[in-house]
Amino acid sequence: MIAYVDGTWSTSDEARIPVLDHGLLYGDGVFEGIRFYRGKAFLVEPHLARLEGSARAIALELPHPRAELAALLDEAIARTGLTDGYIRLVVTRGTGALGVSPHTCERPTVIVIAAPLALYPEDAYRDGVVVVTSGLRRAAADALPPQVKTLNYLTSVLASIEARRQGAHEALLLNAQGFIAECTADNVFLVQGGLVRTPAIAHGALAGITRRLVVDLARQEGIEIAEAELTLADAWTADEMFLTGTGAEIVPVRLVDGRPVGSVGRPVTDRVQAAFRRHIDGL
Repeated sequence: MIAYVDGTWSTSDEARIPVLDHGLLYGDGVFEGIRFYRGKAFLVEPHLARLEGSARAIALELPHPRAELAALLDEAIARTGLTDGYIRLVVTRGTGALGVSPHTCERPTVIVIAAPLALYPEDAYRDGVVVVTSGLRRAAADALPPQVKTLNYLTSVLASIEARRQGAHEALLLNAQGFIAECTADNVFLVQGGLVRTPAIAHGALAGITRRLVVDLARQEGIEIAEAELTLADAWTADEMFLTGTGAEIVPVRLVDGRPVGSVGRPVTDRVQAAFRRHIDGL
């Protein structure tokens, strides 16, 4: 596993950050998770654009322009020697004094980690994953908006603990109004009567890069897809359900809150998965 911290390349075991880094102390920073296939970063431009947006939202000035960050990702991929894998790009507020105010942080810290990734076992992509609903809620839009991808992932961490304790792979998070927002690290899609629906960004979903690609691919396949307000009952009665994310790619759901999802196969999910795989193979 390759790591980079402010100009120094090493392994993940050797890499070091100062104990006064505000990303460590306060979750003060932003990040992106980026797949690479055949030695090339996948959808790098939208990922870096989202990183820039997240940084602007928390008043963090990135220390490198987009082209330099893209070149850094390319170097990380080359150093791994891997064909396919995952990159985590992190920018923290940097080192400063103790105390939440960042005025003492002189320069952001840039971290890159590149490694293999298998988020789910192979059989999960065939048989589906198990999802339970978390008792936690996604933050409201008038708090820290969920679409800002910061280092503060504690809600997702705690929901993931809930899921694992119940023998599930993932946890479904509702927003403050009780509508489905997303899972801990994945966007959610429900299929009912051939129509695919997904929560809107305004309902607490991250503006997922894979989510956007899946919407485009589905429409190219002639599949009707739309944003909607979705309740737990929609998930419990869906014909199909699948999750999307950089790490997950596209994975079907077989159980949600102990209820089997559908009963006659996954024709829409299979089409979307196939379209995604063709897209990857065509790179």
